[in-house]
Amino acid sequence: MSQNSDSGTTDLSALAHTTLGVYDRQAERFDTERPRVLFERVWLDRFLAMVPPGGRILDVGCGAGEPIARYLMARGRQVTGLDASSAMLAIARRRFPTNAWHHMDMQHFDLPDRFDGILGWDSFFHLTRDEQRSVLPRLARHLKPHGALMLTIGPEDGEVTGRVGGEPVYHASLSPDAYQAILERLGLSLERLVAEDPDCDMHTVLLARKTS
Repeated sequence: MSQNSDSGTTDLSALAHTTLGVYDRQAERFDTERPRVLFERVWLDRFLAMVPPGGRILDVGCGAGEPIARYLMARGRQVTGLDASSAMLAIARRRFPTNAWHHMDMQHFDLPDRFDGILGWDSFFHLTRDEQRSVLPRLARHLKPHGALMLTIGPEDGEVTGRVGGEPVYHASLSPDAYQAILERLGLSLERLVAEDPDCDMHTVLLARKTS
């Protein structure tokens, strides 16, 4: 979660409801400017180590599918994408026309499939804290037993702002202890949580496994 703070001048409660519009407006610019160096590789490999070869991954907030979905598919996993932005999904569908790309909000999605892994990279933290609490059970329900869940969150409880294509966007996080407590109630064990990982462009990353 970016710690750029416009919070002194921005009404964060209002900003929380503008994220979708920002991504729809900024889709092409975001995709063009999105780094392809894959600084996330070390975490993606940890996640993949928990997903069997040929396993099914749900990429929640998949965006345009580049570079993360491409990386997962290149390593032999089946990727299903889900995003609320029709503009971002249009790019993903052009890029990977044979994949399943669902135009859905992660707060309300309900798929018949169950997945070996669920990834929410730079997407889950756009939800408010209350929304995150309600979405975590939904993510857990869509995981197979022993499935992996990986999310980027914030280093501490709070709300801040980031930027997408020059526009401010809302970010929020619970505390690490709160995430762990929720996950345990949902039958997931917290495998690893690193705050502001210097080897991952200062992202804070949570990796969990479904145990029941």
